[in-house]
Amino acid sequence: MFGISGGTSALFDVHMICLLLAAQVTVSQLNLVSHSVVAAPYQWEYPYLLSIIPSLFSFMALPRNNISYLVISMISAGLFCIAPLIYGGMEKFPVAQQLYRHGKAYRFIFGFSAVSVVYLVMVIAVQVHGWQIYYSKKLLDAWFTSTQDKKKK
Repeated sequence: MFGISGGTSALFDVHMICLLLAAQVTVSQLNLVSHSVVAAPYQWEYPYLLSIIPSLFSFMALPRNNISYLVISMISAGLFCIAPLIYGGMEKFPVAQQLYRHGKAYRFIFGFSAVSVVYLVMVIAVQVHGWQIYYSKKLLDAWFTSTQDKKKK
């Protein structure tokens, strides 16, 4: 349905978000700009920076059909991609609940409440990382059956 280019561009978008997040963490930690200009990162954003690791292992697995790198990629995608996003969703839940119950939003991004935009980005990121795990599993199954066929011959 999406092909190589669709999945690659979605993964590229998620890594661009990761790059922006790294810039936010760097600026915040080095006090380059006041916190009124750049918000301090949330706790879940630090481990999410490691979400580049599963992609690196995936790219290392491709040239020689290395099953072990692909398995490491799938496990680390759950740990460094999905888990921080779930934690971040739980961390932002009281703000989202306040917006839903009382209609009060204190921060805005392009005219929309910031918590709504953050949840939208989180949902897209979870979907992309979920596809990453799903297609890695499909590729793992294909590689495994092809190695079993080679052993039978």
